[in-house]
Amino acid sequence: MHHQPRRTFPAAKAPSQQPSHILVVDATSPSWASTCSVLSEALENVLCLACGLAGPCRVPLLSLYVVQPQQECLLPFTQVKENFARVQACISELRSLPAEGCFPQGGNGVLQAVQDGLQQFKQYSRHTAAGGSTNSSVEITILTSQPSRDMVKQLEKKLQDIDLVSLRRIQVIEVLKRDFLEPEDVEQCVPAEEPSSDMAILGMDIEVQTVEDNVISLEMLFKTWLHDHGTEREQLHLLLPSGGFGHAAAPKNSLMCLKCDLQERLLDPALLLGTADGTGRAADASSPWHVALYPGRALKSEGVCESVLYGLPFIIKPTSCWQLDWDELETNQHSFHALCHSLLKRKWMLLARHEPQNTGPNWNVVVHSYYVIVPSDSATLLVKAVAIRELLMPSAFPALLAEHPDVLNNLEVEVAYNPLHLKSNLYKYLKSSLYKPPHRQQPQPREQRPERHQPRQVSPMCEQPARALMSPPGQIPADCALLARFLQEFPAR
Repeated sequence: MHHQPRRTFPAAKAPSQQPSHILVVDATSPSWASTCSVLSEALENVLCLACGLAGPCRVPLLSLYVVQPQQECLLPFTQVKENFARVQACISELRSLPAEGCFPQGGNGVLQAVQDGLQQFKQYSRHTAAGGSTNSSVEITILTSQPSRDMVKQLEKKLQDIDLVSLRRIQVIEVLKRDFLEPEDVEQCVPAEEPSSDMAILGMDIEVQTVEDNVISLEMLFKTWLHDHGTEREQLHLLLPSGGFGHAAAPKNSLMCLKCDLQERLLDPALLLGTADGTGRAADASSPWHVALYPGRALKSEGVCESVLYGLPFIIKPTSCWQLDWDELETNQHSFHALCHSLLKRKWMLLARHEPQNTGPNWNVVVHSYYVIVPSDSATLLVKAVAIRELLMPSAFPALLAEHPDVLNNLEVEVAYNPLHLKSNLYKYLKSSLYKPPHRQQPQPREQRPERHQPRQVSPMCEQPARALMSPPGQIPADCALLARFLQEFPAR
């Protein structure tokens, strides 16, 4: 672990763990005119986040294909960070595609784009590997208005003859047009179909989803690219008394270790606004965090004040680390679900303490950080840092008077808070900050400008004055020769 105390869970990841992305846009739909604008806005919003986030790039490479009806590569594989101007130009080209009329359904064009993208990634990886860089995996996202089942069948048949070693995942996203969107439908999707036998042999499942034809839904889809996709090892060890998990053979005071992954619920604003100092924020991917249940401590949910919780929340879920065998993954998942159920039933939180595993030679005192682990009605937990004695500032909480008039009669009351209803103009700010206008030569101060009679250096091929151009070949006009001689003998001061 780092030698500095850490009070929030880390969010950064190594760039090699993040896959590159191929986005294939099927623009053959009759509704392309409306889809085009919302798709372009959502894609630009998320990519400006990817460019503006400090730390390793979460979308290392991006390639964009459009099918209308033939496939065309609008953006060959490009490093997203430091190339926002190029990304914007590509999105502008996407916006300008013809929207009138209806093209034939682009099944063949989509398949050709997938093939071409995989081949392009293979060549790019071979080229960058020679220079010491590694881009080992790629994900393909297909946006279409065609029925997803038809698209999946075509892909299954076509991908049998393609090298899929570098392909981590392929998604078929069916974009549906809705006249009205309820907030709870924003992230609606359907479960993936059972893979066919051919796809099982290839070791690849095609993920099928449906999204609404609006900016928020597509934005949430593209934001999945920003998540940590590394599965090299689990990211959190949650240590609990083993007695409650039905392990009869376990010693009385032994601990049960739940192996978990962390997922950001929010992006750290400090990483977006350029104030991050780069210290203590990068995750140590070489070893998971150890968070142990503080001895005998569970907390009633109503007894935890929001004012003592701070930092960015993280979601805890059962790990999907590929290095664990299937039986251990399954047992770990069942134990995790049992913990979630028990906490929810009792309306408890857990108080946990971070246990450093590697202490430096200069550490005479270990500084601990504490967290609360909060249940939900899903198979996930929420973890947030909780204040400790040394950090707590003096505060007064005077009691309320018994009688007061009601001053909130005129307020509209929302049933629940939905962050998707609020905008901060962050996208506009990032776009304006990242935009770099074409370089223009700055005008020189008057005292630095050359005098008008100063001779101009010209190349042998430089154009002559108009009269010189009218002279016969090989003959220099007399006035031009006289002017040249005068300038040689009397150079400008």
